[in-house]
Amino acid sequence: MLKEYIEQNGFELVDIEYVKEGSNWFLRVYADKEGGIDIDDCGRISEFLSGKLDEKDPISEAYFLEVSSPGAERPLKKPQDFQKAIGSNVFITTYEHIDGAKEFEGLLQSYDAEQLVVETGKKKFTIPLAKIASARLAIVF
Repeated sequence: MLKEYIEQNGFELVDIEYVKEGSNWFLRVYADKEGGIDIDDCGRISEFLSGKLDEKDPISEAYFLEVSSPGAERPLKKPQDFQKAIGSNVFITTYEHIDGAKEFEGLLQSYDAEQLVVETGKKKFTIPLAKIASARLAIVF
């Protein structure tokens, strides 16, 4: 429902999640664009999507629709996300231990279709993509 609108208006769909928090359900859409997304952009996306959701009514329970920026610590999900993040600080969690650890924070050195390499201090870790539970940019203070 959203893909064509996003592409035609110069946005990037970063992520969509449908989660229950307490007794409420939330449909969250994270979007971005070159130079950053602002509140007016989020409003336009929300208005468009709200109309489509009302028309097609794919979700039976009551929920809150939220459209926002992915933030500074945006998730890395698609191949192009990882490619753009090379040279940036990342935080990676894995499903199983790799060299005794399941969390890696450091500089993303490289990425390909099979694995990525993260440098944490003086050590480099090669992490198979199939073992990644989550990945995001990391802010260094």
